[in-house]
Amino acid sequence: MPELLLPGNIISMDARAADRLMAAGAGDAALLYLWLLRHGGQLSPDAARKALKWDGQRLEEAVAQLVSLGLSDGKSQPEAAPVPAPAGPPDYTAADIAREIEAGTSTFPGLVNEVQRRLGKVLSTADLKSLYTLYDYLALPAEVICLLVSWCVEEFQRKYGEGRMPRMSQVLKEGYAWQRLGVDTVQAAEAHLKRQSLYRTREGEILKLLDQRPRPLVEKEKKKIAAWTDMGFDDQVLRMAYEKTVYKKQRMDWDYMNGILVGWHKKNLHTPAEIEAGDKPPRTVQSAAATGAKPAMQDHPSAPGDADRRVREDLERMRAFLRRQKEEEEG
Repeated sequence: MPELLLPGNIISMDARAADRLMAAGAGDAALLYLWLLRHGGQLSPDAARKALKWDGQRLEEAVAQLVSLGLSDGKSQPEAAPVPAPAGPPDYTAADIAREIEAGTSTFPGLVNEVQRRLGKVLSTADLKSLYTLYDYLALPAEVICLLVSWCVEEFQRKYGEGRMPRMSQVLKEGYAWQRLGVDTVQAAEAHLKRQSLYRTREGEILKLLDQRPRPLVEKEKKKIAAWTDMGFDDQVLRMAYEKTVYKKQRMDWDYMNGILVGWHKKNLHTPAEIEAGDKPPRTVQSAAATGAKPAMQDHPSAPGDADRRVREDLERMRAFLRRQKEEEEG
């Protein structure tokens, strides 16, 4: 049975455990072992990941190292009954933030300095609480928070002018959006920002394509352009949808154009050729249109003019027949 070598209620390390960890040069295993010492040897993966700011893979690798060194059995603590999620972040105090800033191992002090540099101001207590919410409650890595702040600054200045800066409360709001989207690693943040940059570029291009004057888009319009971009439609197809919209509505209608594009996307039609081939009317109507003939009308009365013409022709034939009959009788 592997040993945790726990020395009782005092948080200290048995020399044998220290020797094994140092000989292995296993830094993550040593950190996890310290966490286990602090928590009575019971491994709770969620709590350990949050405290050590690791992802699941890193935790699994550290557990495997401890198992191989005979310092853990790798078993997790039984899951406790689910606790209702709090309505929001903790009500952080100035003392909480001061304690984090003074901690010698925390990355938060460096993050504060970098955010102040990017925003060009000293953060107030309220600002620090917003920043600490991103760091502690949302558990976003410091590098991701820096990318978030830079993106918010760029967007704010693009919308309101050079030199204007967002408030930390606005940065926090965007941070919640990132967290919901799973943008919680540097790689995910870089991919997200690359996508957002593409959407931003397409907004201006598509406005011009739709004969719209340059202007800031409302959120509803931004979402539609992002969706069209994700669907993979190029400019030519977007112009086709726009012209169909104007022909039908006599003006630009974002919802109507979106309906056209969503319909094409559901049919997997994404190029002009695919749309021309796959969005044609039914064959019978198409054939009639191609030949110039009118489709046969089943079970419908003839138009009044046609009926009158046929009646007159029948009468003329009948009169001619009667004339021939009379002539034969007289002859």
